[in-house]
Amino acid sequence: MINSHEFCKALLEQTGLSLFAYDTSSGQFVYLSPAFKEIFKIQDDQSDIVALLQQVHPDDQEHVLSKLTEANEPGICPEIEFRIRLTGQEEQWVCLRPTVLEQSTGERLIIGQAEDISFQRQYNDNLKKFSNKKNSILNILSHDLAGPMGMIHGLSEILLERLGDKADEDALEIIHLIDKSSQNGTRLIQEFIKKEFLEAANTGVITRRVNLVEKFREALVEYNHFEGKVLSVHFEFTPAQEEIYAQVDDNKFMQAINNLISNALKFTPDGGRITVGLEEKESQVLITVADTGVGIPEQYHATLFEEFTKARRPGLKGEPSVGLGMSIIKTIVEWHHGQITFKSKEGEGTTFYITLPKD
Repeated sequence: MINSHEFCKALLEQTGLSLFAYDTSSGQFVYLSPAFKEIFKIQDDQSDIVALLQQVHPDDQEHVLSKLTEANEPGICPEIEFRIRLTGQEEQWVCLRPTVLEQSTGERLIIGQAEDISFQRQYNDNLKKFSNKKNSILNILSHDLAGPMGMIHGLSEILLERLGDKADEDALEIIHLIDKSSQNGTRLIQEFIKKEFLEAANTGVITRRVNLVEKFREALVEYNHFEGKVLSVHFEFTPAQEEIYAQVDDNKFMQAINNLISNALKFTPDGGRITVGLEEKESQVLITVADTGVGIPEQYHATLFEEFTKARRPGLKGEPSVGLGMSIIKTIVEWHHGQITFKSKEGEGTTFYITLPKD
């Protein structure tokens, strides 16, 4: 007669999936598929959780333990992404998909699947790295072109005023065309940036565990590159440490950060400073974007995050505003279960504070 236990085990192993079953009461794995052992390089005689944790990156061990400890209620649990370090190999990323089963005896099993997601992470990181670069360059172009476009607009008005009735019809038509083209150019860039931002905001939120320090550096590299060339504002990034992890949709979240930096750039005069800070608290991550700009008038503080807010103002170099940016930023932060606040005083600059839960 066929042993049902052996039959199920053979069937599971035939799938080639990295499967596991962990008994929470004994602290032992009751089943590890060959594919699971291969990922973590666990020997056949290693059946406790210590063997698994030995392969986990030291900075991620607490994260993995806390997530498995939280898995108390029966049912499918949130995925756990973490790094493993194997002797003689590069750092790998693994995704654990656990499910809690409660037996009739009251004992609980955590079963599930592990998957090596190193390639997917690398691929997504490269895509998002170039997306951040594109958004930064768009914001720089918008700021850099707003000055010359505004000057062309101003000079056109001066020409019209001085020429008055003396100008012939062809000259007036050319001046009007120059003026219209300069305004259309500025508007076109702003509309393109707004479209990019809205498209990112209107797609579904897919979070993953990422190193925010790395993502912020990718977003700021272009601003630093153009500093002193086309930008006359000094940029600083001051992370409290080199690795600060949080569960975010990095594409959307970095769009929000990019928009905050762009906003600071619009209202910071030449020679000013924009400082981005990143700090890890006990259960939260604190992000600050501070500038030494003109500040936000007191009467606009209460309505700053409203859609089409009356707080919208053109930038110092004439950059237009439709009043949607701050509203969308707040929405994206709230999608991540975070909060955004600010402090500002006219003539002394503005600081935005974003707090995110680490998990």
